[in-house]
Amino acid sequence: MLRPMSVLAAIVIVAYLAACAALFVFQRSPIYFPQPRSDASDANIMTLPVDGADLVVTVRERNGPWAVVYFGGNAEDVSQSLAALAAAFPDRALYLMHYRGYGGSTGTPSEAALVADALLLYDRVLAQHRNIVVIGRSLGSGVAVQLASARSAERLVLVTPYDSVMALAASQFPYVPVRWLLRDKFDSAKHAQSIATPTVLIAAENDEVIPRSSTDALHERFATGVASLQVIPGTGHNTISSSPRYPALLGAPK
Repeated sequence: MLRPMSVLAAIVIVAYLAACAALFVFQRSPIYFPQPRSDASDANIMTLPVDGADLVVTVRERNGPWAVVYFGGNAEDVSQSLAALAAAFPDRALYLMHYRGYGGSTGTPSEAALVADALLLYDRVLAQHRNIVVIGRSLGSGVAVQLASARSAERLVLVTPYDSVMALAASQFPYVPVRWLLRDKFDSAKHAQSIATPTVLIAAENDEVIPRSSTDALHERFATGVASLQVIPGTGHNTISSSPRYPALLGAPK
């Protein structure tokens, strides 16, 4: 006959294992929040066929060798960022990628898919524009970092970036073996070491989503002289783009 303490221990273990299983099965739900695409003036839509999906890309066309490729946050309709990007880069063509499942793009988002799609988009843009600024915001900073580690861009801009999604998840779930359960780790700190592209990290002073320690940890992983850190006072994770300083920092040279 099982003693009460043994029964209680068994219940706790089963509940813990069930919680871990639920986190494993539904782990991508807290990472990706697909958004519909809104209409954006002065923009066209490009469809980019990729492996297993068709991506929608919001485009502001401009002739010449200069372009910007933008990767947004996990709950962002990137077409809403067109105005700020146009203010920062009035003379550049703009390409804003809607992740799989976002804004009319087909497919299901994952780290491997987003990074592969980003590389295809970059190569497509490079065929028309030889000078490309790569921008990634929040979740998109992890996509942009991996792109910049594999391609040579003119400049890399990371808005409210993190060192790794795995580290963030581990801090939120300290008693869960996140390292073994998490499939989309977005380990930006690892990839930052191989980046030679001039980089600026833009942090919100009062970021309530990405701890400052995470952004600082990423900054420290770049080689000396490659990256600089700019902090916009009085802003939060979702309000940083409302600051008058935001367009200037996006467009300013390192």
